[in-house]
Amino acid sequence: MDQSLRQRLIGMVEDSRRLRAVLAADGSLFQGYNEQLRNLHNSHAKALADIVDAQGWPGKSKAGEDGAAAAWMIVQQAIGLPRFMRACLEVLEAAAAKGDAPRWQVALLTDRICWLEGRPQVYGTQFDWDDKGELSPVPIADEATVEARRALCDLIPLAEGIRQRRAEAQQNGETAPPPAEAASRRRDFDDWAKAIGWRS
Repeated sequence: MDQSLRQRLIGMVEDSRRLRAVLAADGSLFQGYNEQLRNLHNSHAKALADIVDAQGWPGKSKAGEDGAAAAWMIVQQAIGLPRFMRACLEVLEAAAAKGDAPRWQVALLTDRICWLEGRPQVYGTQFDWDDKGELSPVPIADEATVEARRALCDLIPLAEGIRQRRAEAQQNGETAPPPAEAASRRRDFDDWAKAIGWRS
């Protein structure tokens, strides 16, 4: 295992967490994609791309479990870079097939890309505020069979996942936007996703 690689990856994620906490505290985290956060995410993505180009996916054999989890989190946060996220999904899938990455990481990244592309997600891991002001999964393809798909990727049952995500949001001080603001937020997000290249 490469300890310097592990520490570098973990350090990048810790930087993002610190900035996110500051932005959540002043409310700016929930007003579109904050420019400062976007720049940090893009910088981390570039660093990870260089690592992947040089030595392949930094899975648990190279970066330890926590370092590999940090690499996955960097990809999850790189929402402004569609090609990067899609390319990383392919590399991550190959790593998972060899046992060097957990299947749940593939599931969450798959869902995140589906959501960004405006398609129903596969595993029910991506959430947004619904019309009732509750944090709920965004649309799921073939929802009747989602539990079987989640089980194959070592994910907890959906109902438990919903409870867990809502508790996490409450702990982090995330609150539902007012209905008019929520509708405006969705329109802004759609416009952003098209401008970035996630959607046509």
